[in-house]
This record gives sequence, C-alpha cells and structure tokens, in this order.
Amino acid sequence: MNFRIKRHMFIPTRARSLRWIRNALITIGIVLLSYTALVLLDRKMYQDDEGWRFERALKASTATVESSDQDQAFPVPPLAVPESMRNESLTIANRNDAPLGRIEISRIGLRAMIMEGIDEPTLRRAVGHIPGTALPGQKGNIGIAGHRDTLFRALRNIRLQDEIALTTSQGSFRYQVNATKIVDPAEVQVLDNPNSEVLTLITCYPFSFIGSAPRRFVVRAYRIAD
Repeated sequence: MNFRIKRHMFIPTRARSLRWIRNALITIGIVLLSYTALVLLDRKMYQDDEGWRFERALKASTATVESSDQDQAFPVPPLAVPESMRNESLTIANRNDAPLGRIEISRIGLRAMIMEGIDEPTLRRAVGHIPGTALPGQKGNIGIAGHRDTLFRALRNIRLQDEIALTTSQGSFRYQVNATKIVDPAEVQVLDNPNSEVLTLITCYPFSFIGSAPRRFVVRAYRIAD
C-alpha cells in the first residue's frame, strides 16, 4: 500500500519536472533564435547603411575632383554637387567608427565593408583590418579577418587567379589570388611584411565546423596593375 502511494505521488512530480524542462528548453531556444536574428539584422543594417554612405562619399570625392579640373570657360553650376554630398566624405572621415573601405570578390559574390580592428563587436558587423598591418596602397602585407560563417563564408569557394578589389577614399586597388593555405592559429608569419604589396585574408577553418574552429584558412593575393 505504501509503495503504491509513493509511486502515485512520484508520477505527477516527474511529469511536472518534464514540463518544466521542456518549457525551459523552449524558452532558451526562443532567446537564442531572437539573439541570432538581432545579430543578423544589425550586420545587414550596418553593411547597407555604411555601404550607402561610402558610395556617397566616393561620388562626392569624384565630383569635387572633376569640378576642380573643369575649364573656367565651362564652370560647373554651384548646385551640380549638393552641399550634403560635398561634406559626406568629411563627415565619414571624422567618425571614429567609419569604415576603412570595402572589399569585393565578384566571382564568389563577396562584398563587405572593412572596419579597423578584429574584436568581436567589429567582426559581428564587418570584416576587420588587422591592426599593425599595411593599408591599401602601402607596401607591405594588408591583413583582413572575418568570420567563416558570415561575411567571409564565401571564401570557401575562392580560386587561384580570382581578383580582389579594395576600395577606399584614396582609390581602388586590385589584387590577384596566388595561394591559399590552412594553418594553425599560432602561425602568425602569414602576416609577415614582404617587399611588395600583398593582401592576406584570414578566417577560421573548417568552414562547416560546429563550435570554435581549430585552424585558419588563409588567402594570399598580390597587387596587380589597375
């Protein structure tokens, strides 16, 4: 009799525990999905907004140069370049969070704004210029890092001879892929400075790995004539 009473009391308790666990897992799942959605939305909004600002800055810069080169016999009307566009490049340059430029690899559909730094908040929104490495147009090794499951995911389809374009307020610079390799995270020599203009892209590897990937996928490209 006592056994039956205890067994009868145990079943509702176990059912309540299972319901609590189920509800807790559902709640955790909703929170994780919501967080992921917010991160994706934030990155898309940043890329779209900064891409738009960047294009306006480039157009303003081009328009300013062209207007200064016009013959005095054919002056450009004052309203040909709106004041907002003339000031766009200055506005972007004076912002602390302004992107350095944009990277494009047309064949694999990669297009992303570049920010300074490789901390997690930066790489959630953009690809990051590795501090201490060269800048586009400078002799040396330009290091750019990005997440393998977001903006640099397309690198899994990179091929030799693919062309990479870096565009900044200083101009557009073209590079051609001449090597890819898989290295350990400690192999920082991939960022060594050569005596030429080199671009190095780095992301985690394997691309399909779940969790913290153990290795790094490296793309090396050399600058080519415009």
